[in-house]
Amino acid sequence: MRDLTELVDVDEPGWPVVVEALAEGDHAALPPDSEACRATLLQLQVTARSLLGAVTLNSGGLLLHHGWLRVYGGSGADLPSLAEVNGFPADPDPSWAPQAGLVLAHDVLGGAFALNGMDCASYGRPGEPGQVVYFAPDSLEWETFDGGHSAWLMWMLEGGLEEYYSTVFWPTWRDEVAQLGLRDVITMFPPLFSKEGAEDVAGTTRSAVSMREQLAFQADFAGQFGLPDPGPLGKV
Repeated sequence: MRDLTELVDVDEPGWPVVVEALAEGDHAALPPDSEACRATLLQLQVTARSLLGAVTLNSGGLLLHHGWLRVYGGSGADLPSLAEVNGFPADPDPSWAPQAGLVLAHDVLGGAFALNGMDCASYGRPGEPGQVVYFAPDSLEWETFDGGHSAWLMWMLEGGLEEYYSTVFWPTWRDEVAQLGLRDVITMFPPLFSKEGAEDVAGTTRSAVSMREQLAFQADFAGQFGLPDPGPLGKV
């Protein structure tokens, strides 16, 4: 297990790249708790040169595109941390790794982005180890994203988010998202995975529920539809 100094004291740290991209869009970084961020980075065992390490060390998470996407950081409060979401051990443990992969972010509809682990195939995840995948609330299945963490994050920061979610934005979404707590999401009726919900998102009845409740709801329906068990979707 590499020590903290080796992870933190690096040439060309990734955080300035993230800060520059944040300033170009409707994004925000939540303030870090330095001690918690360092503890999370130590368990994660990535350096601050990587964008994953940079976000972990320097933030309490990122809120992208008016808060539509919540990217987890090294410390938590209103928004949980990477450690909480992925169930990190209380003390650094070199033998520990998150099941299936590392949950990176959730959107306000209950979709989950994760970084595939080395044995992702045994958990029914598509793609390769180190590839970002997305559990989609409209299909209730994992979908691949073309790239690893840095490519995914920069694409989301630089306008890809609006493209990715263009079919599910509705006219009043900004106001509704602004009223959410950072551990809550929007649930729809008819649900997004129904034909009626998918065809008329603006016409659904929407309300706030806890992220935990929405993730359980989606996993339950995936089972009822005979779809693969999505596995860990994050502890929030």
